[in-house]
Amino acid sequence: MTTTSAPPLITAGELIQLPDDGLFHELDEGRLVCMPPSAFKSSQVAMRLLIRLGTFVDQHDLGIIAGEGGGVLLRRGPDTVRAPDISFIRKDRAVDTGRGYFPGAPDLAVEVLSPSDRYAAVARKVSQYLSAGTRLVWVLDPYSRTAAVHRPDREVIELGEDGTLDGEDVIPGFRAALADIWV
Repeated sequence: MTTTSAPPLITAGELIQLPDDGLFHELDEGRLVCMPPSAFKSSQVAMRLLIRLGTFVDQHDLGIIAGEGGGVLLRRGPDTVRAPDISFIRKDRAVDTGRGYFPGAPDLAVEVLSPSDRYAAVARKVSQYLSAGTRLVWVLDPYSRTAAVHRPDREVIELGEDGTLDGEDVIPGFRAALADIWV
């Protein structure tokens, strides 16, 4: 009988030192997760929202925004590092991360689904964001033209293609009509 051992767990420090292999990587409790690049349509939707959100945040001096390459260290021992398609971190929590990941959960995390995304994996990410302290998570599906709004200890709100994303108390005053985001 042959047994295969699980691959060794790695740390956030080891993750950031990985050579560029053309894939995106995250850590899920120390386990390396490799993902293909996003579908072009998914990336377009993420960028359309990122531009609107980034402009609003900058105009109101609310904090910092990062795109899909911005890793956030949600947990240590074993390490969990995720890279939401869009992250917002309030000004009072912003720190200089140097060459590392943001040390903590974003206040807002946005995931834009790609055809390669699996429901269970996205649900796990949402759960990890909320457990780590993220106050608002938006999951956009550009293919069904729907969005889901997640908050800690609240029911998920489903938005149709003509719904409106609302920054609520996380990004007060920000609103984006989904009809303006879809491509």
